[in-house]
Amino acid sequence: MKISYLLSALLLITSCYGEPINLDNIRMNVVKTDACGVVNHETIFYFTQKNDKVEAVYTGGKIVKGFLVGQFVKENQLIFSYCQMQTDGKLDNGLSECVVSKDEDGKVLLTEHFEWASRPGEFGINIFKEL
Repeated sequence: MKISYLLSALLLITSCYGEPINLDNIRMNVVKTDACGVVNHETIFYFTQKNDKVEAVYTGGKIVKGFLVGQFVKENQLIFSYCQMQTDGKLDNGLSECVVSKDEDGKVLLTEHFEWASRPGEFGINIFKEL
């Protein structure tokens, strides 16, 4: 993925190699959406985690229904595949690499570097925050 280099740099810059973060039973929304992104603050993600495996169901805003499935590959580094149906009927999918961290208030943050598989050449960054 083109974004691997950027993710590695972000991990080093932000010192995200801290305590492992568990996403089980965490609800999040997107507080910063990339220009080519579709999810937004109205999209709610419901995460579950077992060991290093993570999945989420999401809905809201422009998303009728979405799913993601992935795993932690390093401490606080998550990769996942996603697929979603939008309110206009469009089906999209792609891959993401994420840094999972906590903000100053202890809320979980997920910085997602995504690349659309269904829209070749389109990629960006979204930021999720625990509700």
